[in-house]
Amino acid sequence: MTSPELARESLPRTLKRRIKRALGPWGVFFEGFLKHPVMVGSIIPSSRFTIQKMLAPVRWDECRLFVEYGPGVGTFCRPVLERLRRDGRLIVIDTNPLYIDYLRATIADSRFTAVLGSAADVEEIVRAHGFDHADYVLSGLPFSTLPDGIGPAIAAATHRVLRPGGAFLVYQFSARARDFMARHFTRIDQGFELLNILPCQLFWGWKDADPAE
Repeated sequence: MTSPELARESLPRTLKRRIKRALGPWGVFFEGFLKHPVMVGSIIPSSRFTIQKMLAPVRWDECRLFVEYGPGVGTFCRPVLERLRRDGRLIVIDTNPLYIDYLRATIADSRFTAVLGSAADVEEIVRAHGFDHADYVLSGLPFSTLPDGIGPAIAAATHRVLRPGGAFLVYQFSARARDFMARHFTRIDQGFELLNILPCQLFWGWKDADPAE
């Protein structure tokens, strides 16, 4: 291939890199959506109003381990770290290496760990990082579009990994996520955030203590 041909071949890549730099994290988020649309809930990160409302019920003084599924470019990561106690930990799990590489390169907090893997394996991931359970788990994964069996597996594993009194925090465009949660969480609080693109359903599934215990 001649030099002019190589130049023409590399032009789209160069243009793509420039667009990504100009858009910043939004560009990374959008690229991740294009590569794995069924695993990303939206092409636009959540609004600050959604973040505030979603995290409001968390008792941060009691939170030693916060886990997030599908962190994207860290829209929730930074607000969580701002609220998290000094000896707390935030573990985020994503199947998209683009997002994991971006988070590892941009978040230097020693309390933060980004794991390339499946949320269905949360129990193994939590144990591998020295914990028996999580206090809170946050998810923006699109339960209604996940491959068959993945949504139920994630909901079940999340309930098992949470401590009694902990909660599964879920934000979705569809109310169907509640159906996955209701199989394991008997107490589910529900909210709605209009100031988000698109308007967002919010759910908090609480793991009550076992009366036998």
